[in-house]
Amino acid sequence: MQEIKDVLLYFLGFIWILFATNYFSKFFQKIKLPLITGFIVTGVLAGPYVLNLIPKEAIKHILFINDYSLAYIAFAAGSELYIKDLRNRLKSIASNTFGQLIVTFVLSAIVIYALASAIPFMDEMTKKSKIAVSILMAAIFVARSPSSAIAIIHELRAKGPFTQTVMGVTVIKDVLVIILFALCVSISRSLVSDLPFDLRLFGVLLFELGFSLILGIMLGKILDLVLSVSISSQIKAVILLVLGFGVFAFSHVVQEQSEHWLGFEVFFEPLLICIIASYMVTNYSKFRPEFQFIIHRLGPYIYMAFFTLTGLMVSLEVLVKVWFIALILFFVRLISIIIGAYVGATIAKDDPKHRKFGWMPYVTQAGVGLGLAIEVSSEFPLWGEEFAAIVIAVIVLNQFAGPPLFKWALNKVGESHKRANIPGFDGIQDAIIFGLEDQSLALARLLKKHDWEVTIATLKKPEDTEYPSSIDIKNIEKLDINALDRLNAKKIDSAILMLSDEENYKICELIYEFIGTKSIIVRLNNRDNFKKFHELGCLVVDPSTAMVSLLDNFVRSPVAASMLLGTEEGQSTIDLVVRDNSLHGMALRNLRLPSDVIILSVKRKGQSIISHGYTRLRKKDIVTVVGSPESLQKLQLMFEEMTEVTA
Repeated sequence: MQEIKDVLLYFLGFIWILFATNYFSKFFQKIKLPLITGFIVTGVLAGPYVLNLIPKEAIKHILFINDYSLAYIAFAAGSELYIKDLRNRLKSIASNTFGQLIVTFVLSAIVIYALASAIPFMDEMTKKSKIAVSILMAAIFVARSPSSAIAIIHELRAKGPFTQTVMGVTVIKDVLVIILFALCVSISRSLVSDLPFDLRLFGVLLFELGFSLILGIMLGKILDLVLSVSISSQIKAVILLVLGFGVFAFSHVVQEQSEHWLGFEVFFEPLLICIIASYMVTNYSKFRPEFQFIIHRLGPYIYMAFFTLTGLMVSLEVLVKVWFIALILFFVRLISIIIGAYVGATIAKDDPKHRKFGWMPYVTQAGVGLGLAIEVSSEFPLWGEEFAAIVIAVIVLNQFAGPPLFKWALNKVGESHKRANIPGFDGIQDAIIFGLEDQSLALARLLKKHDWEVTIATLKKPEDTEYPSSIDIKNIEKLDINALDRLNAKKIDSAILMLSDEENYKICELIYEFIGTKSIIVRLNNRDNFKKFHELGCLVVDPSTAMVSLLDNFVRSPVAASMLLGTEEGQSTIDLVVRDNSLHGMALRNLRLPSDVIILSVKRKGQSIISHGYTRLRKKDIVTVVGSPESLQKLQLMFEEMTEVTA
């Protein structure tokens, strides 16, 4: 009973620490450091060596969180292994995976063994134990971070053969690493126990892997059944975690009971079982989208708990002694990755640029590597703590070095598609409307009424185009960067897209990458395409719901709706961009505004902020104001030297 109380007490204490972790980690993001570094550092600060909020003897009471987290990490790794996405580059992926896995593992193991006398906890070990540590650490060094790779690819909107290969190798390698790790653990147990490596041991290894495969397939079927039930995704997420934890609990029980009844340990690798189950659901189930949705939703919470717990478990006493060794091992891993990546790319006959920069995407490590290190810590208690401290230090160094290297590689091979710099305001409000129809003509007339310079671009032939004398209409042959250059698109303040979704998206990508126009308004045709436009920062108008929303606003707030639409007699709305340094830091209440002008909102870095009289403006804030046309004109004149009007 007392143990249950202790578990509950320390678990609640850990939950409170997670609130601090969530707050503290955001500081690391602001200074451009990895998020998981903030989690780990918070755990270290709260741990037994600094604030002692969770004493060392209490950590064992909350280690069950580690099993839940590792199960999730395995599920997440397996969910990325979608074979259909990898078929186009299978040869290159296979060759690079071979180079990364074999060369990195062998070279790392040899060098670690050679450095054994310089690593404190390995110095007095037997040769067999040194081999065990070397192969375990080398197996972890092969691991990569799919989540980090995906985040960088999304950030840079990278696409191309190099990106496809990187993603394929990263995902497949993490699956193979877990298999390799399972083999290394079994071999290491026999080496540390000084058991002879005979046919019986080899048979046990095959049985462990084979039965783990069967258990993984069975778990995949159970996950299928859970996903097929009509219950909320939150409940399914809880069941998924409980099943994953059950796999770890089952593995521990089998390990203990086999030692008792058979005289030797039988170990079914729980990470391998979970990753196989996830692979089965991802590739052979109709529930893949829902499964990936649940995995995505769980991620932030699981990673926060796992990495914070990892920080709690880090031994600062050991870390202080081995930091120099960790730095050496960081470079050992780096060199082995460089050689392995070059060998793999050469075998695949990849582009010379890919061979040159092919090692850079594989430096970052995170969840899988840390999970394996923690598992070694539990499996080999005599030296596991020192082992984990060194590996965690290496992984943190990889977290610092990896993302910038990957970004640099994508830029060098020409597969990154970053947003172009937003063009400066030239004093004239310009807009291009893509698509010639009644709505685009009506919009052009309305914008011109508010002193905008408007051009309508159309793919129609000149002979099929009627030219209203008051509207500038230009014919373009195709949608490419040359057409945008001829339209002088780099000076526009807004682009309005009224073509098909496919054509609109092509224009969006061109503007995003080469022009940089911030205000892109898209008239949506199919709601399924909303997300991809939204990811490019577009303002999306869905005609199927716009009318309902408009009527709703007129019912609930007719005056506000009328003002915003410009139908309220004597009222209009404009946006002002704060560009002058003299307004930076000024409170809204200190602005000398005309009496009939109201500030509706302040938008900062794409986010609306709750504003009041004491809200201080920042450079590049967008201030939306409403008032009479005469007052707004005075406001523009009053702010002419300090701000520039954009809408």
